[in-house]
Amino acid sequence: MADAASRLRSVAEQVLGAPLPVRLRAWDGSEAGPPGAPTLVVRNRRALRRMLFKPGELGLARAWVAGDLDIEGDLYGALAVMSGLIWERGEDSRTLAQALRDPAVRAAVRELVKLAGPPLPPAPPREEVRRRSHLHTRRSDRQAISHHYDVGNDFYGIVLGPSMVYSCAYWEEDGTLETAQRDKLELVCAKLGLSPGQRLLDVGCGWGSMAIHAAREHGVSVVGVTLSQEQAAFARKRVADEGLTDRVEIRVQDYRDVRDGPYDAISSIGMAEHVGAERYLEYAENLYGLLKPGGRLLNHQIARRPQRDESAYDVDEFIDAYVFPDGELAPVGSTVTQLERAGFEVRDVESIREHYARTLRRWVANLEADWPRAVRLTSPGRARVWRLYMAASALAFEHNRIGVNQVLAVRTPDSGASGLPLRTRTWNS
Repeated sequence: MADAASRLRSVAEQVLGAPLPVRLRAWDGSEAGPPGAPTLVVRNRRALRRMLFKPGELGLARAWVAGDLDIEGDLYGALAVMSGLIWERGEDSRTLAQALRDPAVRAAVRELVKLAGPPLPPAPPREEVRRRSHLHTRRSDRQAISHHYDVGNDFYGIVLGPSMVYSCAYWEEDGTLETAQRDKLELVCAKLGLSPGQRLLDVGCGWGSMAIHAAREHGVSVVGVTLSQEQAAFARKRVADEGLTDRVEIRVQDYRDVRDGPYDAISSIGMAEHVGAERYLEYAENLYGLLKPGGRLLNHQIARRPQRDESAYDVDEFIDAYVFPDGELAPVGSTVTQLERAGFEVRDVESIREHYARTLRRWVANLEADWPRAVRLTSPGRARVWRLYMAASALAFEHNRIGVNQVLAVRTPDSGASGLPLRTRTWNS
């Protein structure tokens, strides 16, 4: 009888209808596939049962998080070829239902069942969120934010570095992560036109980096809001250490509950992805109402490519279950439309897609460099989630499958005077 790796490779190629571009190593030590290629390690039969009971991305994700699957060699190279084969196949590729009409494929699946062992579905890894309602109530949003952000400030310190900025940096060719994050914060401040004595609302303030930078470098008073208790505690300590408690207030508060406007400016950096399509107009209207006439909003947000049939959009299963519960991406055009519907005048849209790919690769390198400590601070499964999520996201940005945009919008007064310079891109010089 053939070894497990050869049998697995044959099964995979029958089901996928294409050669497998990675090498396979099975639990019995056998290997098959192109020499020198990244190696997909199937550590045990349980990995097969996960994929049989939950075909598609979620089954693969469960096997990865549980440690039943691993990749040896070039992680980015392996993800690139596997995504092209499994997740990004063109319209002409076969669906599973179509493939199963082929007797050879049905035979391959029967072979996979034999290889998988006892027909019992493994329990999902404990890191998986089992509630995915997408209702975006205040309670569900708190739970989703807690799942993503309340995994330990020390863990995020490993990934993000001293800046503790969890959003796309703004790079120069020879820059460091720290200087690139500082430059991103300064870019936001420049676009908002901050000046001493103004009030800034930082929605989704994270660990306080934007609030501290704006208060220290531009003399503004800042209110930062987050739903994460751990973020708020960390941010408050940083504010105190900087001697900025008279100018920076960090609240655990839903942005929908902020009532002390008007503000001169609002920054929303990497927060709007949590809002959801059904709530986005409400989000935009709330921020519009919190600005004084002439006030500016800087909305920094990840975007996906539009679909011909937008009703067919589905949230990514892996990200929804393990990373951003209830998170949704929208095309940048939809975001601009909703901001305009709320009353904003959109004045500038800047894509910084390549910057996020570079940022994510640096975060992955940080995580890998301190892997044993990251595992101790969270769990092996949680660390594996973040490594896969960030590496796959870096590739998605590089290949233009997703992007990130800074949208500058103004609550333009009745006079029509936006308050912006005639040449707005002077902030890039």
